[in-house]
Amino acid sequence: MTDPAALSSVLAPLAQARGLPNAHYVSDAMFEAEREGLLFSTWTALAFGQDIPEPGDAMPVDLAGMPLVAVRTRAGEVKVYQNTCRHRGMILVSEPRKVGGVIRCPYHSWCYALTGELVTTPHVGGPGQNTHAEIRRGELGLVEIRSHVWRDVIFVNVSGDAPAFEDHAAAAIARWAEFEDRPLVAGGAESRFSFDVACNWKLAVENYCESYHLPWVHPGLNSYSRLEDHYNIEEPGAFSGQGTLVYAPMISDDGQRFPDWPGLSAQWERGAEYIALYPNVLLGVHRDHAFAIILEPQAKDRTVERVALYYSEDAVAEDAFAPMRARNAEMWQTVFEEDLFVVEGMQRGRHGVHFDGGKFSPAMDGPTHCFHRWVAERMSAAPLAAE
Repeated sequence: MTDPAALSSVLAPLAQARGLPNAHYVSDAMFEAEREGLLFSTWTALAFGQDIPEPGDAMPVDLAGMPLVAVRTRAGEVKVYQNTCRHRGMILVSEPRKVGGVIRCPYHSWCYALTGELVTTPHVGGPGQNTHAEIRRGELGLVEIRSHVWRDVIFVNVSGDAPAFEDHAAAAIARWAEFEDRPLVAGGAESRFSFDVACNWKLAVENYCESYHLPWVHPGLNSYSRLEDHYNIEEPGAFSGQGTLVYAPMISDDGQRFPDWPGLSAQWERGAEYIALYPNVLLGVHRDHAFAIILEPQAKDRTVERVALYYSEDAVAEDAFAPMRARNAEMWQTVFEEDLFVVEGMQRGRHGVHFDGGKFSPAMDGPTHCFHRWVAERMSAAPLAAE
């Protein structure tokens, strides 16, 4: 069982607190427990809306081992289903692709509408008999998973009992209200990249939350956006992160730059913010571009980070801006790559049996402790097994 005293120390005030115990990073049993307590019970990032841009597009995703599939219906709506046929449990969609008007099981060819209804059951009553009295199609549609799209991120609530997404993310939506209902234009193929990282997904959240590491891990970035130019962001129970007061838009050699979102307040003239919306999406906003990073927990010690960049106008997605988009993506890819040795090193360090969760800096580690508290509060509500 998890040591209640260990989680109590995480819940202590920042100056006295310790970090999460090692089991939360190295235990298979804890990974499973956190799947239920941290990922399935709330709104968790699954995929990008741009993964399924057109009607009939489908994107399969394993959410910590649970097979799901996001599809775009003929009406343009995003739906998420359990990626499992109601007949014999076969995976329905095994790779991102256009499924057309129906989702067809490759095993016995049962077909489902993009809106989830079971529509055909070939030979289910015997050769040439496509119906049977005991096969009630109206009761055998795909299992729909509650979903919501915000900032082109598709969120799911597997348990089905979380508060409405608008309530769950109310503080983040309010904080970035100036960016609500504005165009969010996906860049081209160069504006998407991913990393396969040998670490627990929580370590990626923790690292992203804080700016303390900038001088040593990101010396290039720190040369123009220094540690002292940053501030902490903490919204207990919801998100945490950092902001900068010295953001400067990228300008090409011929003076070209990305257009700003119109009507932004003076805060965003030089400001930019980066928050981890719990549990597993990392977001950044600037006056002229934004990004989202979805953390896909693969195992206790493996995470896939999927990154997508966004802009303010359709024109930015055209060829004229292609070199600028590529340069911007290269800059961010370099920054994010610089973090990989850190999160992988912390993962290895969590095998140190005498590590006690670590001591937080009261001045610098508030955002990370905010996340640890969120984990501890949710996980202390139920007994947990640990190896």
